[in-house]
Amino acid sequence: MVVQDPTQRFSSRVENYVRYRPGYPPAVIDLLKSECGLNATSVIADIASGTGIFTRMLLQNGNRVFGVEPNPEMRQAGEEFLRAHSRFTSVPGTAEATTLADHTVDFVTAAQAAHWFDREKARLEFIRISRHGGWTVLLWNERRTGSTPFLRAYEQLLVECGTDYQDVRSERTTQQIETFFAPSRFQFRTFDYRQEFDYPALEGRLLSSSYTPQAGDPTYAPMLCELRRMFDAHQVNGQVAFEYDTRVYFGQLV
Repeated sequence: MVVQDPTQRFSSRVENYVRYRPGYPPAVIDLLKSECGLNATSVIADIASGTGIFTRMLLQNGNRVFGVEPNPEMRQAGEEFLRAHSRFTSVPGTAEATTLADHTVDFVTAAQAAHWFDREKARLEFIRISRHGGWTVLLWNERRTGSTPFLRAYEQLLVECGTDYQDVRSERTTQQIETFFAPSRFQFRTFDYRQEFDYPALEGRLLSSSYTPQAGDPTYAPMLCELRRMFDAHQVNGQVAFEYDTRVYFGQLV
C-alpha cells in the first residue's frame, strides 16, 4: 500500500535512511557563507530535518539550529543522531506550521524535502519566521539517471517497480522553483556529489526510498533479484556508484 501522507511515508524506512542516504558537499556551506552571509551566529530553521543529515552540517558550522520534523520516527532518529550538539533543538512541526515564533531565524533551509510541501502555505510560513533580510535555501541531491550504464539500469528498475516513483520524484518540484520564490529573485548553484556502495548498502539505499515496495509486496522479491543482477553486472571491485547533481536554490522571500 502506498502511503499518501508525506509526513508518514518514511516511518518504516528510518534505519535505511539513516545509514544509506547521501550527505551534501561541503561546498554548500561555503556557498551560503560567501553569497548569503552565513556565519556562526546565524539562527537556522531546518525544515523537514528528518534524521539530521543536513542539520549536522549546519551545527558543525557552529549554528543554532531548530530541526522542524513532522514524522515522529524520523524526528527521534534525528534527536539521537544529533544528541551531542547542544545548539540543536528538535521541533515537532511542518513546513506549513513550524510552531516557531515570528521573525526569529536568519535562514530557512530544506534539504531533500521541499517537493513534499504545500508550496504556497510553506512560503508564507517561511516569511513569517524569517527576520528581515533572511534567506530561504532549498537543496536536493538529484541522482544522475543516465550518466553510467549502472545508473540507467537503476532508473529503469525504479520506473518498473516503484509504487509511485514518477509522481513523487523530487525533480518534478525543482522544475517549479521559480513559482515558489516569485515574485522574489533567487539564485542557483550546482555541485558534484558521489556515493559508493557494496551490495548490502545498495539494497539499503534502494529501500530507503518511499516509492519502493516493501517486504510482503509481490514485486519486492523480484525487485531485489534484479538489483542483485544489476550490481553483479556493473560492480567494479565490489562497488557501484551513484552520481548526483546537488542543486541549491537560495533567495530572500518577500
